[in-house]
Amino acid sequence: MTLARSGIETARRDAWLDGVNPAVRILIAFVLSIPLLTTIDAVSAAVAVVLLTLCIPLTGIGIGTVLRRMAPILVLMPVAGLSMLLYAEPGGRVYASFWYATISDDSIAFAVAVGIRVIALALPTILLFSRVDPIELAAALAQIVRLPARLVLGVLAGTRTLGLFVDDWRAMRLARRARGVGDRNAVRRFFSMAFVLLVFAVRRGTRLATAMEARGFGSAIQRTWARTSRLSRRDAIAVVGALAIMAAAIGVALAVGSFRFVWM
Repeated sequence: MTLARSGIETARRDAWLDGVNPAVRILIAFVLSIPLLTTIDAVSAAVAVVLLTLCIPLTGIGIGTVLRRMAPILVLMPVAGLSMLLYAEPGGRVYASFWYATISDDSIAFAVAVGIRVIALALPTILLFSRVDPIELAAALAQIVRLPARLVLGVLAGTRTLGLFVDDWRAMRLARRARGVGDRNAVRRFFSMAFVLLVFAVRRGTRLATAMEARGFGSAIQRTWARTSRLSRRDAIAVVGALAIMAAAIGVALAVGSFRFVWM
């Protein structure tokens, strides 16, 4: 059993990104997101998506896993693009106009840019935090970022319970299927299970808060941490890589003349 657990741990830690400090991953997420929030062109977002896709082997996450976790984003992406398609400031050739909606060359370009930018903003979060260890994240927030221990412990408790939601959802789905309940109306089944999951979350959160308070986690006493969080050369390389990705994305957009600030 010990050898098997050791092998699993080794396999889990062989990805290059696993050696990057969780606090640095948060910084990288900001580096990869803020520049894309200041521009609304399709080129910079597309270049960022391509470069981030090339970095997937460094994360230890398979392509299939990335696509499954991106599925909700891909489903909601047309909604963001549709509002820009219909209500963006018209420009160029006008293809259709009805009520307050106008479809033109500029609105189509904005819709495509917003859709690609949604993917470019969601992809770094999936790549950076899919395999992060909650305990290492808490240690980094407390020792590197210097956040209050009470806040860090709350983040740790919340992060550790995220996986329970998936287990609860799977158990409810299997139980309902075994009892033959709600198999005909998928929409009604979804909202019913979502409400039950919300009730479970509230009850679990109440019990967890009470247990943590009883064990003294809300105390103002200076705490020690079982794991030491340090910065390394790999962290610097990761930050430089993120800056390079953004520089390449913005640089290509400037080179082709498509770069445009949001407020312009």
